[in-house]
Amino acid sequence: MPPISLERDVTCRNGAPPWKLKPFRSIFRDREHGWSPLLWVCYLGFFFLQPIYDHVGMKLWLLDGLGAVLFLALYFGLFFLENPRALAHIVGMVLLGAVYLPFNSGACTFFIFAAAMVPFCVETQRRAVIGLFLIGSIGATEAWLLHIGAWGMFYSGLFPIIIGAGNTFFAERNRMNRRLRKANEEIEHLAKLAERERIARDLHDVLGHTLSVITLKSELAGKLIDRDPQRAAKEIHEVEEISRQALSDVRDAIRGYRAKGLAAELAQAKSTLETAGLTVQCDAATTMKIPAMQESVLSLAVREGVTNVVRHAKAKSCRLRLEQYNGSCRLEIHDDGLGSHSMEGNGLRGMRERVEMLGGTLDRSTESGTKLTITLPLKNIAPQEQQISEMEREPESLHK
Repeated sequence: MPPISLERDVTCRNGAPPWKLKPFRSIFRDREHGWSPLLWVCYLGFFFLQPIYDHVGMKLWLLDGLGAVLFLALYFGLFFLENPRALAHIVGMVLLGAVYLPFNSGACTFFIFAAAMVPFCVETQRRAVIGLFLIGSIGATEAWLLHIGAWGMFYSGLFPIIIGAGNTFFAERNRMNRRLRKANEEIEHLAKLAERERIARDLHDVLGHTLSVITLKSELAGKLIDRDPQRAAKEIHEVEEISRQALSDVRDAIRGYRAKGLAAELAQAKSTLETAGLTVQCDAATTMKIPAMQESVLSLAVREGVTNVVRHAKAKSCRLRLEQYNGSCRLEIHDDGLGSHSMEGNGLRGMRERVEMLGGTLDRSTESGTKLTITLPLKNIAPQEQQISEMEREPESLHK
């Protein structure tokens, strides 16, 4: 008998009662068995060969018909019920075989069906072997006691074991496929969580900085509207451009943020600080070659650090410094503001996560103003980059 694939949990599925039927449309769409239950049930025809050849009476036909109905209930119950008691169905088939074998040698079919399904209804190969041994022993012992001959013993005892042993391989493959699907679902879940965290960090950095600049320029335009209308109009025009750029940045953050470049980010940071009325000193080694991943992280760090200076520091001056140091690049953002000993917010926490993901460090000092020092290695970190990029691309592949 060909293998019948069953995928059943030993415990109750979603607390469903044992006699609750599955939705009809989902029965034959099961990825494990599909329409095969209707195909393999045709082997039940062997149960009726002896009554046909022996021309038995109506009484035996009715008994055989009752046995077939009971078998079909047990057989299709494994597929149609939401939470079948699989072992109870197997035991029922074996009992049918034991009851009908004395007057119908075709009842060995019930032993064969029971043995074929055992490997799919238990959790381990060891339990499957035990179940096959018990079924084969019961069938062979009864055939020996009834003296139905060598072929009878073969089809009642040995043949079920052969069929069940073959199905053990397919059952183990099904269990491995279930574990693989479960692992893949967990990977997809973790990838989605990582993508949500990335988008949250990027939106915080992008919108936090942009909204701060819009606020500064709007306040400046309000102060200049009476004294210098032309400059006020220029500031309002820049607010419009920044707003449009913010929309583009949000879209980039959702797709996967890519910075325009560290030099451009430093220039934008200098402009933002000067708009806020700070004196800015920018010492950047623009000739330094920085890998793309480190450059992106440093660009976001500059954006977040400058946003914090504008929002919270109440500083008069700020120094931006970028240099190469012992095979690493070091970025310093130092202001002469109030400083703060409060816990890190979402922005700093996200910045620290990005930096540490690339093997770098982030130090924060608040002794004289606030000083952020970020150190990133310039060496090749292809494994980490590949892992990050794969995690970012994974959710996109899930939607294709």
